[in-house]
Amino acid sequence: MPTVTRRWWLKTLLGAVAAMCAPAASSALMPRTDGDDLRIAAPELHFITGAPLERLHNGASISFAFQLSLTTQRNAPPVARTLERFVISYDLWEEKFSVARLGRFRRSTSHLSAGAAESWCLENLVLSTRGLPPTQPLWLRLEVRAEEPRDGLGVVDDPGINLTRLVEIFSRPARGQQPRWELEAGPLRLAELRKAELLRR
Repeated sequence: MPTVTRRWWLKTLLGAVAAMCAPAASSALMPRTDGDDLRIAAPELHFITGAPLERLHNGASISFAFQLSLTTQRNAPPVARTLERFVISYDLWEEKFSVARLGRFRRSTSHLSAGAAESWCLENLVLSTRGLPPTQPLWLRLEVRAEEPRDGLGVVDDPGINLTRLVEIFSRPARGQQPRWELEAGPLRLAELRKAELLRR
């Protein structure tokens, strides 16, 4: 019979704890920790589709507003959140997408498929969890809205992005025809997400 080491027991125990406490596999929103930051993946989320995709194919650039937030209860005010705005365009000749993140720390990329452009936006969403209790149950919520041209008025200012204006956009209900997407995961605990991240390394 093989020798069972203390390290094996510890790894097995941590794996069991992480499996029990991590968000359910059916959740389309998959969080992970990166030090004091929270990052996400959402393989099932596709927002370059429908009316926004049609506008892109017609040569227009589309702005998407993103809000990633943590709350202590569902539908409660956020205890932490990040807001970002991405502009996506489509090259009709190459049939590829370009994405630019606006704001103080601007970034851009190009020659992407639709799925790669969507993933790039999510990879550039970073939510700081500094100061939050590691064992507090939390709900994570992602909101994405495709902006109409008039929505961008007042959002971009000289230094980058007017965060107050972005908060106002997400504080009011979306218009009936405005494309929007919402995903949620929870309850989750930062301590358990960090344990799961250690096991993946």
